[in-house]
Amino acid sequence: MAKAVKSAFAKVKPIAYEGPDSKNPLAFKHYNPEEIIEGKSMEDHLRFSVVYWHTFRNPLSDPFGAGTALRPWEDGTDSVRNAQNRVKVAFEFMEKLGAPYYAFHDRDVAPEGATLKQSNRNLDLVAKVLDEEQERTGIKLLWGTANLFSHPRYAHGAATSCNADVFAYAASQVKKAMEVTHELGGEGYTFWGGREGYATLYNTDMKRELDHLARLLHMAVDYKKKIGFKGQFYIEPKPKEPTKHQYDSDAAACLNFLREYDLLEHFKLNLETNHATLAGHTMAHEMDVSIGANALGSIDANTGDALLGWDTDQFPTDFYLTTQCMLAILKMGGFTTGGVNFDAKVRRESFEPIDLFHAHIGGMDAFARGLRIAAAIREDGRLEEFVKDRYSSWDEGIGAKIESGKASFDDCEKYMLKKGNAAKNTSGRQEYLENLINEFI
Repeated sequence: MAKAVKSAFAKVKPIAYEGPDSKNPLAFKHYNPEEIIEGKSMEDHLRFSVVYWHTFRNPLSDPFGAGTALRPWEDGTDSVRNAQNRVKVAFEFMEKLGAPYYAFHDRDVAPEGATLKQSNRNLDLVAKVLDEEQERTGIKLLWGTANLFSHPRYAHGAATSCNADVFAYAASQVKKAMEVTHELGGEGYTFWGGREGYATLYNTDMKRELDHLARLLHMAVDYKKKIGFKGQFYIEPKPKEPTKHQYDSDAAACLNFLREYDLLEHFKLNLETNHATLAGHTMAHEMDVSIGANALGSIDANTGDALLGWDTDQFPTDFYLTTQCMLAILKMGGFTTGGVNFDAKVRRESFEPIDLFHAHIGGMDAFARGLRIAAAIREDGRLEEFVKDRYSSWDEGIGAKIESGKASFDDCEKYMLKKGNAAKNTSGRQEYLENLINEFI
């Protein structure tokens, strides 16, 4: 067991719901965990998760300066003992915040050793403390994953590396991370191909790399069955950064890859807002694409800065964004796996420990407000009715015949020769619909 840690947040009381009129910065204005919306509590709808990497490991450095984060619980070493003590701090934070879940990379929670054996041992030692804290607090693991992008060995990728030894090391690392996730009762496991892509095609055999990536994922599916892990597998799309092009570039590309390699039944997608932006899409687009394939599993809740062209991983505060997200999630019937995972970091200028609370409170409130607004829009019914009416020509006649697969080119021609011309289009009324949404925001 790790050495007991002095309270890192002794002056912070558990964050409570005080309502929209509260001026207390350390209170929820909109997130009321027990409030029932569409038959479920807010807590069950949103399934909030705190990420280990940004919240407890990010030094707030950038390419132009060293880290600014003040983390008084750190002892300055990359030791197992420091990692074990950090677990205590993390769970104190999550317990006071009231987050029911957390997520981690293997190298977030435990230091890398000189060999794979040492790294595995380090992870086991820290996992014991994670298990103890989960038992003490009731906080659960939403999903685990392996960091296959930070170490220099992964300079050319992990599963897609030109070096077979690197593939074997990555497979071994995933194996161990899956085992620990399973032991901790994790509800899922995520694959993110941070360096699974290329910088130039001059030195790249793309087909071979994609084949290798699929091979690693099939190995993972086989091992999941072997150890009896019942959690959901996810792939997280991102188009670029750190590579020029990543093979998991957006939701559609991921779905195409999964179909091509006969993996779709084993995976759902974990979508991130800032990644959608980098792909030239909105989060609503990525969610709709995924829902259409019955493949939306979880979301990483963050946002970017419209004036910056990289993945800034900011906490979400835009009610329009969170409303769009929750409209999509309610439309698909709510989460059956995953949740709202705050893959977000405080700004470099927000370096004090208390800023971690301000950031998460704001994000949780924004999604709670989005949930309430989305439920109100659905209860009102005008948006849904408008869309239904817009496609009404497909509900009968030639439209229904085409959708059912019973119409041929000859049938379409015969229908139009008799009718003479297509019925006039009706207005899409985008401005009306935007005004309608504004009524609820």
